[in-house]
Amino acid sequence: MAERLKFQEKQYAFAAHIRDPQHAPAPEGIENRRMAIYRELFFNNLRSLLSNMFPVLDKLHSDEKWRQLVRRFMQQHQAHTPYFLQLPAEFLDFLQNEYEPQPDDFPFLVELAHYEYIELALSVSDDSNDLEGIDPEGDLLAGVPVKSELAWVFAYRYPVHRISVKFLPDAPAEQPVYLAVYRGTDDKVGFLELNAVTAGLLNAIEENEAGRTGEALLRKLAADINYPDIDAFIEHGVSAFREMRSLDILTGTRSAG
Repeated sequence: MAERLKFQEKQYAFAAHIRDPQHAPAPEGIENRRMAIYRELFFNNLRSLLSNMFPVLDKLHSDEKWRQLVRRFMQQHQAHTPYFLQLPAEFLDFLQNEYEPQPDDFPFLVELAHYEYIELALSVSDDSNDLEGIDPEGDLLAGVPVKSELAWVFAYRYPVHRISVKFLPDAPAEQPVYLAVYRGTDDKVGFLELNAVTAGLLNAIEENEAGRTGEALLRKLAADINYPDIDAFIEHGVSAFREMRSLDILTGTRSAG
């Protein structure tokens, strides 16, 4: 038992040193040259994984700044899963709840990380659509529109889908940025920028427990926002329906009643 405890103590010391070599001493009896191999191996593997999973964040940061972010993640975050595909969720959790923002951080850091995480999470999601009773070419006004399980809607303060090395907003947009991130039948992930009304329409489709038809949903939404021309609103709504169906955001319709 005593030998096992000593071995466990050495394991904990080893792991602590790998995470934070500047503040946690290496276990006694291990040559520094050998320890350096492990330090670099663990850090470089983690850095490479995060760079592949958050490619835009990686490109926007200098090499030194990105290394600092990865190192702080190693130092501060207690991961709850050993699976590589869940690593992005761990990194996002770290940025949202543990990371102390630095003066030179991008103001959109957390939102961009969330958007990149959503793209990856959707690409590997096991969710699927039950197409029983769904007419993919059904009348979107007379039938009940059905939203895909693989279409997720989010509101951001920054236009995260446009951020790149050439576009670095330094202040939030004047209005919330609504995005429908979706995975089509070809398994490719895309996005559709929405306005507040179309975002509300898609939300109404998802929460349509009463089984309202597309026309009924549009009429109710028009009344809720006091739109002056209901017929014009319905015409715009049909165009929005068709675009969303063409992108597989809507899977089709089911019968009303």
